[in-house]
Amino acid sequence: MSKLTIRNFEEFAQYEGAELGVSDYHTITQEQVNKFADATLDHQWIHLDAERAKTESPFGGTIAHGYLTVSLLPYLWGMIINVENLKMQVNYEIESLRFNQPVLVDSQVRLKAKLLSLKNLRGIAKAQIEVTLEIKDSKKPAYTGVVTFLYHFNG
Repeated sequence: MSKLTIRNFEEFAQYEGAELGVSDYHTITQEQVNKFADATLDHQWIHLDAERAKTESPFGGTIAHGYLTVSLLPYLWGMIINVENLKMQVNYEIESLRFNQPVLVDSQVRLKAKLLSLKNLRGIAKAQIEVTLEIKDSKKPAYTGVVTFLYHFNG
């Protein structure tokens, strides 16, 4: 599926209730996990110590921080949709985000998105997006939830 391009509120509104697409896969590397740990000061061994995680973790290896996987939302979302003619986009809200299972290091993840609703707030488009972070070769997603973006279109 090719990337969806949206230029204004009316174009966006046509997709209300529809699946918007699926991103490409992204591989979660140990280096990425290590850098995220440094950036967030979250240095739990389950994320960083591969040898200990192999023997002591119920997952058999190191896992990505849950918030690392959430922080990939803008990157993966950008693979699904291209919103043009914008003054700015604002991350507004995350609702009912549920972590369903951990993401092992070296796993591949991708985002699936559906436009639940679109409201016009005095010229600002409020888009509620159902998101699912899928893990390649896994029936259970890493997380599911609803995110809200505000799009300030030009004129």
